[in-house]
Amino acid sequence: MSEFARTTNGALRKIPAWPIYLIGVVPPAWLFYQGVTGNLGVDPVKAMEHQIGLLGLQVLIATLAITPLFRFTRINLVKFRRALGLVGFFYIVCHLAVWLFLDVQIWSQIWADIVKRPYITIGMGAFALLIPLAVTSNNWSMRKLRGTWKQIHKLFYPAIILGGIHFLLLRKGIQLEPVFYLVGIVLLLAVRIRFPKRSRQTANA
Repeated sequence: MSEFARTTNGALRKIPAWPIYLIGVVPPAWLFYQGVTGNLGVDPVKAMEHQIGLLGLQVLIATLAITPLFRFTRINLVKFRRALGLVGFFYIVCHLAVWLFLDVQIWSQIWADIVKRPYITIGMGAFALLIPLAVTSNNWSMRKLRGTWKQIHKLFYPAIILGGIHFLLLRKGIQLEPVFYLVGIVLLLAVRIRFPKRSRQTANA
């Protein structure tokens, strides 16, 4: 471990994770205020919906990056992973709530949109996969579920891939921004793969 990583980890140990929850409330509240005051353009509902959804995806990607960051730099942010994951889920819930209550509003149309529009179908699939993760993101669930808890939380991987695809399909035409996000997700998942080490006999053959 480098001296920089050792110093950084020492400083991080003194920082609690709970302020992340307080800070996490600020962006949706600010976006709502901006929408109400007319500072989000001609379609504030759509702007709010998209910005909160993108923010949720960004926070979940940051959560995904914690393990690769430790693997390559030895900087340990694991103590913040649960808080970041729950804040990311909170943003996705806000994103969904804006779509349901401010955008669509017509409840009979919601199911039709989910079935007929692939990007909505995929987005709802990602959200459904995140629900058991959020529900079990507590110490009590970890103790009770034991080994099953890790299996449940592997749902995060398909969920974030679906989230990246949802963002890609949401944008009309091929745009670089959602492509970069999806490629970044795939790369962060790829670096987590640990290939079995070859034995010395195989290596020397």
